[in-house]
Amino acid sequence: MASTETPNLSDDVIKRDLLPEIYQWSLSNGLIMYPPNFKLESVSVAPTTLYPTPVPRRSFQDAIAVQKAYNELYCNVSRDGNENWLTNESSKLAEFDSEFTGRLWGLYQKASKQGYSQKLRLGVFRSDYLIDKRHDEIKQVEFNTISVSFGGLSSKVGQLHNFLNDSGKYSPDRGSEFYSNEIPVSESAIKLADALATAVEHYEPRQPNPVVAFVVQDGERNVFDQRIVEYNLLQSHGIQTVRFTLEQVKTHTFLEPDSRRLYWKKSGQEIAVIWFRSAYSPADFKTEESWENRLILETSYAIKAPDLLIQLSGTKKIQQLLTNPDILAQFVPDESSRSQLLSTFVNIYPLDDSSLGREGKRLAFEQPFNYVLKPQREGGGNNIYKNDIPDALRKMDEKDWAAYILMELIQPEPNKKNVVLRGSEYYKEPILSELGIFGCVLFDESEIHYNQYSGWLLRSKFNSSNEGGVAAGFGCVDSLVLY
Repeated sequence: MASTETPNLSDDVIKRDLLPEIYQWSLSNGLIMYPPNFKLESVSVAPTTLYPTPVPRRSFQDAIAVQKAYNELYCNVSRDGNENWLTNESSKLAEFDSEFTGRLWGLYQKASKQGYSQKLRLGVFRSDYLIDKRHDEIKQVEFNTISVSFGGLSSKVGQLHNFLNDSGKYSPDRGSEFYSNEIPVSESAIKLADALATAVEHYEPRQPNPVVAFVVQDGERNVFDQRIVEYNLLQSHGIQTVRFTLEQVKTHTFLEPDSRRLYWKKSGQEIAVIWFRSAYSPADFKTEESWENRLILETSYAIKAPDLLIQLSGTKKIQQLLTNPDILAQFVPDESSRSQLLSTFVNIYPLDDSSLGREGKRLAFEQPFNYVLKPQREGGGNNIYKNDIPDALRKMDEKDWAAYILMELIQPEPNKKNVVLRGSEYYKEPILSELGIFGCVLFDESEIHYNQYSGWLLRSKFNSSNEGGVAAGFGCVDSLVLY
């Protein structure tokens, strides 16, 4: 059957036959999250779609093809060559977002004075796209440089939809496959583990069996997404992992003063790589000691994913500046790669006193319905959309507008036939789907040691919802069927 079609199952069939299969497969295979106020032994099925979402094969391949160029771009930006461009821009931005970006910038300045003993740096990235129906091509929503999530669960939801298709559950009247086209399964859970293992291989330990540390949020509900990658690290590479929050740095680790090598207190094992699955939001820094601990980790000999400069390169302001062809050319000398990247950009405006910023201010008030206002914050729920923009700006001091960017809205085609499952409820509403491509790059100031595409993620949300974060409660994990 043509893959742009979706099974047309009755409510009775969905409730009686499909939902039990989804619940039991998900619980058996780890497509799960913790519910709010959870107990360790109590889990919920992760929000997901009942069916895979049709995605053009060409768009999917285009997004994969450009990822290594994006990896190299943000590697070059965070190397901070070109007359310290990134540090100059970050210092300006710190003035407008003093509570978070400003404090990260302050930590970087302190770390620079203390000196970096580790030259290797790891970028674990995700570039998110919508397919614009006006151009029938991928357009970038944002580029994530810290705590990229759902690399583990992305693999699981593809496996779920393949199971339902292969076992005939989508065609209960025939018991045969409904989809004849490919429902690909993301290899992100494996490839992200491969990248972390590659960083460990390049690390020079003093002791055998170094470990990878996951810096996590207290009460993390999305822990199973992380654990899947951890288990792959151990199973495929024999590398153990440890977990702690920012508040636990001094209680769970110790730092050798002269070498700055970091060790796990319980076993004395050396920590080779630190992957930050938190520290992207002010809420992750619960005390002043949290900020001190982030500095301890930054100046340790462990390889950071990301370090502070890589994290700062992911701010929305930097994304806006890189859409300028002249600025982009400073970091991407290859014309073919530059053209590839430029094709994914939409118009993004600053809201400062530059000529482009003045145009952004005009559009924010005269054509707000075409734009989204984005601050320098991650995690979902922080953007301001369309006609809400003018009132939101009026409530701020104009000098604070420069901490935001105004981004042209991408116009995807809604999928009107899929069904979203959240807990015990399912919803037959049109959805919009966002394709995320993972990429990893290991580098130092002079060489790129590893640069790879690392799998993909599809997240979907109700067409009526502006935000799409799954963990933040706005969306669900999805998979795709190619046509």
